[in-house]
Order: sequence, then structure tokens, then C-alpha cells
Amino acid sequence: MTNSLQRISAMSLFVEDLQAAKTFYQAVFGVQVIFEDQNSVAVGFENLIVNLLKVDSARELVQPGRVAAADAGSRFQLSIWVPDVDAVCRALQQRGVTLLAGPVDKPWGMRCASFVDPAGHSWEVAAKIHPA
Repeated sequence: MTNSLQRISAMSLFVEDLQAAKTFYQAVFGVQVIFEDQNSVAVGFENLIVNLLKVDSARELVQPGRVAAADAGSRFQLSIWVPDVDAVCRALQQRGVTLLAGPVDKPWGMRCASFVDPAGHSWEVAAKIHPA
């Protein structure tokens, strides 16, 4: 069991509109669907499966807790490290993505930009700033 809890294999994102989420993830990230049924669409990133799960089906996963409403505000952010944030941002905008912030240099040595998916999940692209 050593190290078995140190690698995230899959995560579920709760969505109201499953088809809009599927379309967004395929168009923006270029990921392939690896499983799909009436309640979920699982897409494969390089080392992670992201399960897009309809809110109604998500309730059973978090009981006795509650699924937060889409307008409750961001509770986390997913980050993808890339070699060139500015180039990725241009590509995202060409795919119809509206950036919320950035690209901007942060004091901790990263250049970052953020956007949200159709369900309001926050995504960030970031690159280490190389000294001039």
C-alpha cells in the first residue's frame, strides 16, 4: 500500500448539462471519451480520468452531504502546466474559450491564466517563469 494514496487516478466533476460539458472537454482539451452512459461521460487526460457526472447522479456519491449549486462559487481549481501560457491562451481563445484572468506573472514564479468550463469549474494553465 506504500504510495498508493499519492496518485490521483480519476475525479468526478458535477455538471448540469452533460452534452455541453462533453462538447467543451473534447473541443478545448482534445480528450477522448473512454466511457459514456446517460448520466456520465468519462474523458481521458494523460494520467487522469475526468468523469463528467450529471448533478442528479452525483447526489448519491456525496450523501449525506449536498451537491453545491453551480452558482455557489468556485471551490477548487484544476491546473495544467504548459511550456508557453501565452500560446495556449491564444489557442483556447480560438476554440471559443473566454479567459477570466491572465496571462499574468505571479509572485511565486508562474505565469498563469484561468477560465471555466460550462458547469463553472475553474481551470488554470500555468508555466514556470524563466529568469531573463
